[in-house]
Amino acid sequence: MLRYISSRILLIIPTLVGVIVIVFTLLYLAPGDPALAILGENATPEQVQAIHEQLGLDDPYLIRLGRYFVNLVRGDMGNSYKTGRPVMEEILARYPNTLKLTVLSVGLGVLIGVPAGVISAVRQYSMLDTLCTIFSLFGVSAPSFWIAMLLVVIFSVNLRLLPATGSYGPEYWILPVFTLGLQASASIMRMTRSSMLEVIRQDYIRTSRAKGQSELLTVMRHAFRNALVPIVTVVGIQISGFLAGAVLVETVFAIPGLGKFIVDSVGFRDYPVVQGGVLWIGLNCVVVSLIVDILYCFIDPRIRAMYSTAQRKRNGNSARREVQVRVNA
Repeated sequence: MLRYISSRILLIIPTLVGVIVIVFTLLYLAPGDPALAILGENATPEQVQAIHEQLGLDDPYLIRLGRYFVNLVRGDMGNSYKTGRPVMEEILARYPNTLKLTVLSVGLGVLIGVPAGVISAVRQYSMLDTLCTIFSLFGVSAPSFWIAMLLVVIFSVNLRLLPATGSYGPEYWILPVFTLGLQASASIMRMTRSSMLEVIRQDYIRTSRAKGQSELLTVMRHAFRNALVPIVTVVGIQISGFLAGAVLVETVFAIPGLGKFIVDSVGFRDYPVVQGGVLWIGLNCVVVSLIVDILYCFIDPRIRAMYSTAQRKRNGNSARREVQVRVNA
């Protein structure tokens, strides 16, 4: 299992390097001048040139890219063009809001989607299954900003039960969490139902029922456990997607999150913030993927067995080569 985890960890480095190069290249080719965004449209050519020299904007592409990599190795993402503060400080000031929104939303999605998907699969073609299917189709198809506006109109404008914008207390998080949570629960429900339907048709499920085991025991011990891998996968995808793509919900509910901050920085041409923010999100997505891969080892014993067998074969081959060398000597 250690070899499996190590191989996944080694993939993090080339993935992040690829993210850095792609984002840096896109911003390098993007139209517009950061110096004008800093100084304003009325800046003189001398002032613009001074900013170019100060920030190294006139340097060749490879020199700028190499300098950025060297600074990253030192732990320096640069300073924001807009505020002058270190990019890492700007990211860490807003990241907790995005992380909180993501964790609460996916948690709500798991609490709703997994039980609903299991029940829908066990009671296939029932009225409950039909309702769950309709709900999942609605959740997957409806845009997040449309759901957000609908919830604001109902619960904030008409009923006046919940605040529409801000992040000042627990009540401010209810609507944004439900907005993303409904979408997450729909995706998780569909995957849970599909995976459970595939498993409960297997022979060992029929054998378990033939032995007289209760339906609850058969479903939870045998069916659900073997259906977990696709469910864990879609949960990981939801976490990564919300970390990277919750900007619309953050904008509608005026949550000072990382996604909204990156989009605002693109408009201001604050390239260090954009580069650092995308890299930070990419790192989070890679870590989530790594955690999902590690969970596979505990959920599916076939993965552990595959790497254990490969390790035993290598050890056996090494031992045989050592014996052969001693015999020849």
